Amino acid sequence: MNTQSKWIDIQAADGTFGAYLALPRHGERSGPGIVLIQEIFGVNDHIRAVADQYAADGYVVLAPDLFWRSEPRVNLTYDGDDRKRAMELMQACDPALAVNDIVATAKVLRGMTQEGSWLATIGYCLGGRLAYKTAATGAVDKAVAYYGGGIHNDLDTADKITVPIQFHFGALDAHIPQSAVDAIKAKFAGRANSEFHVYEGADHGFNCSHRASYNRHAAALAHGHTLAFLERE
Repeated sequence: MNTQSKWIDIQAADGTFGAYLALPRHGERSGPGIVLIQEIFGVNDHIRAVADQYAADGYVVLAPDLFWRSEPRVNLTYDGDDRKRAMELMQACDPALAVNDIVATAKVLRGMTQEGSWLATIGYCLGGRLAYKTAATGAVDKAVAYYGGGIHNDLDTADKITVPIQFHFGALDAHIPQSAVDAIKAKFAGRANSEFHVYEGADHGFNCSHRASYNRHAAALAHGHTLAFLERE
């Protein structure tokens, strides 16, 4: 891809953590910024590839390592012992501290992007729920949540979200049943700042080409919807 990438350090209240920075090859500050939020498998090969993809689209992308307090820069696959370790790391991750890390990342990213440009957060799985929670902090201007599990159990947060937010779900996702999606939709009913996309035939993790559940058609549609959402004035 036509991008540049490297790891940088970001200061938190309780230490320093890494974040994967992906830049458009031409013009580091030429585009808006995206804070890209990991799944439970860390800032792994897939998440770094997604960051590079959005950088190739023209955005400045930072993907913070949210598991740094347990295992810095963990890079897990999706099966076997790695999946077990991912579940352990998710259980050890304090959502409030993770949101603080994302907000710290957003502040750093503001200084890397063109003055006056917008900042968005895009998250997947665990990151989808954290993107939703971060949208309520005022740290970003837009938010995109891909198959964020548990959002339907945190609907009070919706009242604090005033920025535009987009949701993506797979119709076959057993982790996020249709009843959960309906509850989230109902909470945002009548509000112009929300947008929902549910993909028929798609399961949890449909955007990830490293998973058995990857769905090329749904992933392509979702990427297009996301780009259109990000560029909407």
